[in-house]
Amino acid sequence: MVAAADAQNYAQKLGITHDMVVQELGWDEDTDDELRVAVEDAVGEEMVDEDSDEVVDVVLLWWRDGDGDLVDALMDAIGPLSDDGFVWVLTPKTGQPGHVEPSEIAESAPTAGLTQTSAANLGNWSGSRLVQPKARAPKR
Repeated sequence: MVAAADAQNYAQKLGITHDMVVQELGWDEDTDDELRVAVEDAVGEEMVDEDSDEVVDVVLLWWRDGDGDLVDALMDAIGPLSDDGFVWVLTPKTGQPGHVEPSEIAESAPTAGLTQTSAANLGNWSGSRLVQPKARAPKR
């Protein structure tokens, strides 16, 4: 019962609610199925994959050391993102295979035009929430 409550809490920690469109990128055998199920239960449908052409509210980007260039992945992730949408970069925790240093996310986000706003503890994974800046001031 506790595991189910924790898993349901994952969607709350991620700010994911009913009727949001969630895109999942970087799925692999090591992703956390409890977290995935909690997100799908919260939104009421399956997550869309990278081939979707829908506008999405949230992107879950599973990211591991060795997956490539995080800036490129973030640029791809924000393409279908709604104006108020956000990206969660999910990385294995310290000591887990594929762990990514938080500094890599902190350095990559601004290059991709994103700002890190919060972090979440998600079982064996850590999440970093990235948002697009609000409308820029008009040029003079």
